[in-house]
Amino acid sequence: MMYKSVLYLVVIILVSSCKNERNLQRDMCFNSGWQFFLSTDSTSSTIDLKTADWKTVQLPHDWSVEFPFDSVNGEGCTGYLPGGIGYYKKVFNVDLKNDERLYIWFDGVYNNSEYWINGQKLGEHPYGYSPFYFDLTNHLNSHEITNELVVKVDRSRYADSRWYTGSGIYRNVKLVKVHKLHIPIWGTFVTTPSVTKDNADIHLSISLNNTTGIPQTCNVITEIIDPLGSVVGRMVDEECFSKEGLSVIHQKLSLNKPQLWDVHKPQLYRAKSSILHKGEVIDQYITTFGIRSIKFDKDEGFFLNGVNMKIKGVCLHHDAGLVGAAVPNGVWKRRLQLLKDMGCNAIRIAHNPSSDAFLDLCDEMGFLVQDEFFDEWDYPKDKRLNMNERHNDYITRGYNEHFQEWAKKDLTNTMLAHRNHPSIIQWSIGNEIEWTYPRNAKATGFFDNMNWDGNYFWSRPPYSPERIRKEYESLPKQTYEIGKTAHKLAAWTRALDTSRPVIANCILPSASFESGYADVLDVVGYSYRRVMYDYAKEYYPNKIVMGTENVPQWHEWKAIVERPHISGTFLWTGFDYMGESNDKWPRKATPSGLFDLAGFPKPAYHMYKTLWSDEPHIYICSNTLEQSSYHEVKGKVVEKKPGAWEHVLWFWYNVNEHWNYKNGEPVIVEVISNAPQVELLLNGHSLGVKKLADFPDRIYKWALPFEAGRLEAKAVDEDCTAEIYTAGEAYAIKAHMDHDKLEGSKNDVAHIVVQVVDKAGYPVTNTEQVVEFEVSGSLKSLGVDNGNPENVQAFHSNKITTHKGKALMIVQASDQVGMGTIKVKSGSLKSEELHIEVE
Repeated sequence: MMYKSVLYLVVIILVSSCKNERNLQRDMCFNSGWQFFLSTDSTSSTIDLKTADWKTVQLPHDWSVEFPFDSVNGEGCTGYLPGGIGYYKKVFNVDLKNDERLYIWFDGVYNNSEYWINGQKLGEHPYGYSPFYFDLTNHLNSHEITNELVVKVDRSRYADSRWYTGSGIYRNVKLVKVHKLHIPIWGTFVTTPSVTKDNADIHLSISLNNTTGIPQTCNVITEIIDPLGSVVGRMVDEECFSKEGLSVIHQKLSLNKPQLWDVHKPQLYRAKSSILHKGEVIDQYITTFGIRSIKFDKDEGFFLNGVNMKIKGVCLHHDAGLVGAAVPNGVWKRRLQLLKDMGCNAIRIAHNPSSDAFLDLCDEMGFLVQDEFFDEWDYPKDKRLNMNERHNDYITRGYNEHFQEWAKKDLTNTMLAHRNHPSIIQWSIGNEIEWTYPRNAKATGFFDNMNWDGNYFWSRPPYSPERIRKEYESLPKQTYEIGKTAHKLAAWTRALDTSRPVIANCILPSASFESGYADVLDVVGYSYRRVMYDYAKEYYPNKIVMGTENVPQWHEWKAIVERPHISGTFLWTGFDYMGESNDKWPRKATPSGLFDLAGFPKPAYHMYKTLWSDEPHIYICSNTLEQSSYHEVKGKVVEKKPGAWEHVLWFWYNVNEHWNYKNGEPVIVEVISNAPQVELLLNGHSLGVKKLADFPDRIYKWALPFEAGRLEAKAVDEDCTAEIYTAGEAYAIKAHMDHDKLEGSKNDVAHIVVQVVDKAGYPVTNTEQVVEFEVSGSLKSLGVDNGNPENVQAFHSNKITTHKGKALMIVQASDQVGMGTIKVKSGSLKSEELHIEVE
């Protein structure tokens, strides 16, 4: 006992003084100093890298978004932006000791990439969304000689997806330098199998990678550090035998009074694991984790830390408007905060693994996450039209061509990289896969009658489960069967993590229940099939079901709150996204979001803020009687098409956020609010108080003749108002920014939002202006946008035509400390000047 106590103290002393003995900085950012050029030649042997026209770029980098939108040489499925073949290279020195190894880690490269170091090929990586790394150690020159890394990215298949993908090394890159006896990349796994407010069990698996060539003995100590930075627990393994290659040790700890991670207060702990070898700390690995419990129940829905709650989620693609797929942290942080303020608590990452940086933000900000692996399995999807494979051209060939060889590796890498994130509550093995196996659609009984506007959305299957099963089994089989592939993917997932359920987004659940697909799922996700929530309860009462892709309308949420067994939903989508706009030029993006491409809120946002947030909220919009979806009948404002609100799909009907019409023109005013009663006033004169309970569609409505001035809606008995004004002629540009200080070392960004206003300062939203930006000093422009999905002005510009009087520029801190200036002007309008300090 005395020996162990002394050894324990020695271990603690060594760990605390390790910085004096060895530089233990494992991870080194490798994003700067890259060279890039875009080639049209797909044969690498014909490219003379020495004479190529290289330009300096900073990673993450998306070359596609830098180009103009092109209706002739582009495809709507990927947003009318080009692909091509890009080359990256970086020259670097590294001082590597004889007992060290060096790895290079990529979080995502889109796509079909190949890698060389000093002329030697390291390998390739087809999938554009999974992380991976290479061991550089045996390919490096001596530390006196530089090394050259070359990356080829073949995005010549520029229509290989149903959404905008971006092109290039669009996520972070880092070098990882370690001792030859070390914890490998993604080498730890923390779980909290038992959690209460008084106690939590922490289990930690630690992999050891011994590349020294002989067996080794070491000590492994892990310190648990609480959210305030205090060490609250230690676990020590003495005399660990590490054979050559990989071995695993397991550590356990019981922690009193844990600070739980949840969506309201996302507390984060760190596990600092150290390897001591021959009296020296040779490696340290820090794992950020959260202490929390999750549970999905077939009758009561979802529980977080024992508390029953609804999942209020949105789906997000990985692009973010004008920055494309290379999204700075500050852009995601703004977007996630907008969702948080609305009451959103969950993100479905559609339809591919996200970046590690995005998951870090979800951990820190308190979002539940569904991490999704694939959009294609054995068979391809139609990138242009979906639901059928109607084409066979080179540019649309996608991931399914690599699925048989690479799926296990890509799934494994993703899970190893992501499984310590407390935000992740579900692993999704696939999205709407059923289309690619024709037996599924035919067996449902809908046959060729399925369409997005008719009975598919609102009708239960015409066949019974028994009939569907019989039809399915009688139809011709393909080489691969959906149930068998799903079983394989689910087994791979559970081999790495059983603490989270396996789910999939099922577009044809009636067939999925009978094909073996749903059998392997812990939770069956429904894509646009809320009409079948009760169907599942009736025929499959032991299956857990929830919405995983639903339209952002009130009727969708109503169906969920009325059913305790439905855990929640993920709306399609949180933000508009580029792509999925085949033959819709000039529409480059899909306008299904609660926010547009620039992050400006739309009516659906206001509806869901009143549904998901307890804060009082009011929003006013209007339209002429002729253009409105409503009319007045016997003194009541009702739908022109009765009951239409119960079947609205992705896109909100047309409304105006201005109060500019012809004098006396009949107008319908709509107010979205969660206040039980709202009063409408025009120029201080009350137009009456109405009750929310009288509007089943949750939209207050008034009919009145237009009169210029101030239109105000205010909650009765609550301090909440909204108002719009009749705007005059455009007079000035009003600009504001979300940050006036940026850190250059972090490549921080600021959003510059401009609004055209009249002389009184009222927003002018019914006329447009061309706005110009001039950026100088310690800032650089990342681009401009106005949020309009049909705006095909190039993002990489200093000029933009407003949409509803608004526009956005994003600026990024340069590596130069000092002051940056943004001047905004528009012809003869009064201009604006902003200043941002870069530290």
